[in-house]
Amino acid sequence: MRHENSVFHQVLQRVPWATFEALVKAHQADKHVRRLSTKDQFVAMLYGQFCGAASLREIETGLESGQSRLYHLGAAPVRRSTLADANSLRPAVVFCNLFAVMLKQAHRGLRRVLADTTYLIDSTSLKLDERSAGWARFSAGVCGAKIHIIYDADADCPIYAQVSAANVNDITIAQQMPIEPGATYVFDLGYYDYRWWAMLDDAGCRIVTRFKKNTPLRMIEELRVPKNSPVLSDRIGFLPLRQMYNSHNPMDNAVREVRVMTETGKLLRILSNDLDASAEEIAELYKRRWAIELFFRWVKQTLKIRHLFGTSGNAVRIQIAVALIVFLLLRLARETQNAVSSPLAFARLIRINLMNRRRLDRLLEPEQEPRFNPNQMKLQWT
Repeated sequence: MRHENSVFHQVLQRVPWATFEALVKAHQADKHVRRLSTKDQFVAMLYGQFCGAASLREIETGLESGQSRLYHLGAAPVRRSTLADANSLRPAVVFCNLFAVMLKQAHRGLRRVLADTTYLIDSTSLKLDERSAGWARFSAGVCGAKIHIIYDADADCPIYAQVSAANVNDITIAQQMPIEPGATYVFDLGYYDYRWWAMLDDAGCRIVTRFKKNTPLRMIEELRVPKNSPVLSDRIGFLPLRQMYNSHNPMDNAVREVRVMTETGKLLRILSNDLDASAEEIAELYKRRWAIELFFRWVKQTLKIRHLFGTSGNAVRIQIAVALIVFLLLRLARETQNAVSSPLAFARLIRINLMNRRRLDRLLEPEQEPRFNPNQMKLQWT
């Protein structure tokens, strides 16, 4: 019978291990380490995310039961307390930088036409308990963290991620995000900042967002809208000249207001700096925001990101970075086979067969039992 490596081993072959070792060395993550190397820590955390473990104890038990399959990974079983200490003390930047490198790897080979690139920006919250109050207190008795994402809607993949405490405003993180000139950025009211919009506009980016209810528009032109369309009106005008405290509004170029009635009867005032596209195209771009909501739901439910193994900011950042790496690994592994097209079904099959020796393109096939050959049987008489 032909030897097959475990499913876990095959998926982890897509990790750039040379880059990982370089990051470990650059940040001295293994300095003074006697028991658990950073690689063993990484493999253990990957295992926990792939199998949907709810605790470090569950990771410890699972790796111990499958330790014979860890040999080819160069990894070993871990102890819960040692893994907890590593997550608390090892630099999270190793895993965050590895994720950034793998993002470029995931986008390699995809068509990147700048004019057609649409990026969705949003954040999602994770609830923490009082043990995280030192860094993630939101209000009295409430603690939490946020994951801030730039999501490439066409590539179905994030291109940027950052973790912060829940009391950090979304726009504060957005101002630190890289800007790709000429791209389209779609975001919601959490990123309502005229100065940041002006930066995007100066970079030649297309903006699609929403007006606040109390933001007026000084109309200079009203455009015709097609009949039997959800678009109610299409106007061009200017934002207010002054912001609060009577300061000058840096977003002084003309903008577009497209009023749309949704299927649920909600009225939306969509704002864009694109004065040439059709109103339907602008409305459709804003509707694409739903894709990043589906991504957040997929990561939280499928990768069990709601179950946080640590309470410190470092431990939370490591787990989130590892979860996003697992998302990329699943995406890269799914592209190597044609049997399973659904991302959710593929993730479930990987979880079920994680430590089994099966090929990725044969996860749906029944396991073959060894056939009994009577000619190979030898009877011994005493």
